[in-house]
Amino acid sequence: MENILTFVREARAELKKVTWPGKKQVWYSTLVVIAFTLFVSAYLGLVDLLLTGVLSRLFS
Repeated sequence: MENILTFVREARAELKKVTWPGKKQVWYSTLVVIAFTLFVSAYLGLVDLLLTGVLSRLFS
């Protein structure tokens, strides 16, 4: 039980040292992730569409 309490105390002390991002930074990071996800999904969709067309003509 002592080990668990020591771990919790040390974890709390470490979390107090963390520099947490502000709301603005979190908002911009979220927008970057969403934009990147949309870009990659569009790219993969286009590649899938092209490969489907090419392979369906080859094997039909």
